[in-house]
Amino acid sequence: MARRIEHHTTSAFPAEKVFAALVDETYLRDRLAAIGGKDAELVTYTSVDGKTSYQLKQGVPAEHLPSVAKSLLGGDLVIQRVENWAAGAGTAEVTIGGVPGRLDGAFTITDDGSGSKLTLTGEVKVGIPLMGGKLEKMIAEQVAVLLDKESEFTSEWLANRG
Repeated sequence: MARRIEHHTTSAFPAEKVFAALVDETYLRDRLAAIGGKDAELVTYTSVDGKTSYQLKQGVPAEHLPSVAKSLLGGDLVIQRVENWAAGAGTAEVTIGGVPGRLDGAFTITDDGSGSKLTLTGEVKVGIPLMGGKLEKMIAEQVAVLLDKESEFTSEWLANRG
């Protein structure tokens, strides 16, 4: 069974500026340094002809995980995230080390009033009998928290650059 996820964040900045930040290598490194967690890194980055692709590695120490996740992972949570962006839209593939599952989603950035809205729609699927649904719920909740933190960081980052 899979769990659908739809999450929205807003920004006071127009979609064009938010998109430009999301595909900027310096921004990605700054964001990882600020909120990427344990051993965070920009693993790969390419940007050619208006198309940008990158892979991020993010970590959550075991002591910050719910007990169900701790028992399954036996250690820290390592998140591998691949994003592909072009013209204000993107895709995301997220896998978690030690968990037979993934999140697949699509991002859109649109102007919304005087600012913009970033929307993630996707699906979380964990193939573990009996525990899969609990883990899917936990992952969906944590993705929402992470997207909110990233949105706050993006707004601050853009504000500091005039």
